[in-house]
Amino acid sequence: MAAKPSIAIVGPGRLGTALAVTLGRAGYPISEIVCRNNSAAKRKAVALARKVHAARASTINGARLNADVVWFCVPDREINNAAHQLASTTDWKRKIAFHSSGALSSDELNILRHRGSAVGSIHPMMTFVNGSTPSLKGVPFAMEGDAAAIRAGRRMVRDLGGEAFTIQKQHKIAYHAWGSFASPLLVATLVTAEHLARAAGLSHREARWKMLPIVKQTIANYETLGPAGAFSGPIVRGDGEIVRKHLQALKKVPEAREVYLALARAAMRYLPSRNRAQLKKALEG
Repeated sequence: MAAKPSIAIVGPGRLGTALAVTLGRAGYPISEIVCRNNSAAKRKAVALARKVHAARASTINGARLNADVVWFCVPDREINNAAHQLASTTDWKRKIAFHSSGALSSDELNILRHRGSAVGSIHPMMTFVNGSTPSLKGVPFAMEGDAAAIRAGRRMVRDLGGEAFTIQKQHKIAYHAWGSFASPLLVATLVTAEHLARAAGLSHREARWKMLPIVKQTIANYETLGPAGAFSGPIVRGDGEIVRKHLQALKKVPEAREVYLALARAAMRYLPSRNRAQLKKALEG
């Protein structure tokens, strides 16, 4: 395989776009962007192909897959089906196939493995949303699969500026749940706080902007001081009376109350706190 193998991206969505752009910038030739057979997907594939100077944009039915590496960037539920649809498209011997599910193992690509391809899963611990293309520099990539695929994947991640690490396939669901706490559930916590701010007389927009300084400082403290050093508030002080009053006020926003109780109990288990008996009584009252 060439020092910089050619790559076909299957799925021009948010992740596929980010990978195609960053891989292209790192000197990897993007030979093909493959999409589903509908007009919206075709428009995305053509736009991405132009952006990364890909040789062609194609649909699943018209794909050539002449690339050294075929990277599946489709939703988790579609990986196995996409692999089966493309299994007869090309000779898979000496090719490498990746998918980027954080939850599913490389076994989703078993049909390609049986046809001679080395297969693997490579998942960047990063969030990809519309309107934002994050840098992959310093991003950890969890890797699992065949030895040849892992070797190739490590080189590619290094060239992207990321940090590759291996994970056992049986640990992938726990790994993915961990990532959910780091981003989507963090957003869920913040939007819950927005709704609670309504009970304090603020609009969602006001709450969002007024929260940002403390949120940013908390993340900075977590990074530099660790979780215990970043933890503040009535639980670390052991102020059970304030916790009790919080829970009384939160009856107006039941969903926020449930989140508060769950996180407060987690805090008492994992973080320093005083007057634990008083706090426990407040949480159970």
